[in-house]
Amino acid sequence: PTPHRATTMVAFWNASEPQGLSPESVTVPVVFLLIFLLGAFGNSLVIIVLLCSGQRGSSNTTTNIFILNLSVADLCFILFCVPFQATIYTLDGWIFGSFLCKAVHFIIFLTMFASSFTLAAVSVDRYLAIRYPLRSRELRTPRKAAAVIAAIWGLALVFAGPYLSYYQAVTFQNMSMCMPVWAKEPRKLMDMVTFVCGYLVPVSVLGLAYAFTLKYLWTAVDPLEEMSESKRAKRKVTTMILIVAGLFCACWLPHHVLILYFWFGHFPLTHATYAFRLLSHCMSYANSCLNPLVYALVSKHFRKGFRKAFAFACGRRCCCHRRRHHHHHHHH
Repeated sequence: PTPHRATTMVAFWNASEPQGLSPESVTVPVVFLLIFLLGAFGNSLVIIVLLCSGQRGSSNTTTNIFILNLSVADLCFILFCVPFQATIYTLDGWIFGSFLCKAVHFIIFLTMFASSFTLAAVSVDRYLAIRYPLRSRELRTPRKAAAVIAAIWGLALVFAGPYLSYYQAVTFQNMSMCMPVWAKEPRKLMDMVTFVCGYLVPVSVLGLAYAFTLKYLWTAVDPLEEMSESKRAKRKVTTMILIVAGLFCACWLPHHVLILYFWFGHFPLTHATYAFRLLSHCMSYANSCLNPLVYALVSKHFRKGFRKAFAFACGRRCCCHRRRHHHHHHHH
């Protein structure tokens, strides 16, 4: 690397290729733009469908509340983080000032913790729904789900809070960089806490919960007996949430591997490691736009809701017009 590149590497996380237009200075913003459009649209749609469909009293109500929370977290991330982060591979440095440098990273981690905790909660919720359908009824109430969600955001705030001081806009060779400013040891500790509490523990919880759920689901059915409608529906919902959880684990894995490698391995700053970092960025960010696709592919209920929302959005004008017209005639 050129001396200029070596000095830029002080800002390891933001290092961009100094030589003019590099491929990633174009591809990354395009990828981020796609994530932004798909994610903003998809998650908004999920939120609308869940708020309007009102499946009250169904055994999936609590699950839907958790899915709603997941979409809210993803939407926050997409609106407040993706547009700013999209620029770091294109522009030299950070142009948004110190407050946004802190805020963006805080929200990145806040929503990551909220998502991982929500996925862990919903995995336990699915286990209870399937293993103890009757006994878990008084546990799986909307009020209790709301309390769990309040606790999730409370914990996420506690864990993400330190990132408000962890990152800062630093001026470096007439260029502002948004980068970690903590000393090595506290940084290492913070990264480990984030990995363990934001990834390892939730992933272990949901791994165990789904292992038990699947074991029960796929063994507790008498092959001769026709599977009941409700059980089939439960299996469907569980499959859907399982895919969502799997995607979260897969999408955030490179990010955490990279950080562990950075602290505990030999991490030369080569084109290869730069490319891997780019990939880890894109994958962890892409996670926030994938869930609505999963719901649309797996769940008939969501497909129906999406179609309704579309019909409503497209047909509202003519509907209202027709209705008013009709109403008018009756009066005469």
